[in-house]
Amino acid sequence: MTRSSAATPGGTLVLDSEGPAKAVLRDRTVTGWLALARADDLRVITSAATLVEVVHPRINRPALEWALSRLVIEPVTEPIARHAAALLADAGLHGHKYAIDAMLSATALAAPGPVTILTSDPEVLTALCGGRATVIKV
Repeated sequence: MTRSSAATPGGTLVLDSEGPAKAVLRDRTVTGWLALARADDLRVITSAATLVEVVHPRINRPALEWALSRLVIEPVTEPIARHAAALLADAGLHGHKYAIDAMLSATALAAPGPVTILTSDPEVLTALCGGRATVIKV
């Protein structure tokens, strides 16, 4: 998987902050999903907003940077931010507690489908995506 791929992907695997964090720890479930995504030529993405959650003083930074280099990190543009705000309103949620999840959801919904999201918070992501993405707890 490269950062920019000319090939038409067969779908998108989206990681919340738990994905890269568990990839650093070589978690079997996450590494299995990443291997499957590569084998199936899926784009693997995350939102730039998730970097705020995953970077902390105790994380192995070289391992994190390697894991992130294997993903496409999508920017939070104004259209993504506006869509995230609409997703929050539609789900009856608000505030900073759900802001990063909403930005990730908007990023996921803008990606080529089918979309699968790996998350530590499936209830919130399911509410935000409204059935337009497959949400899996990791």
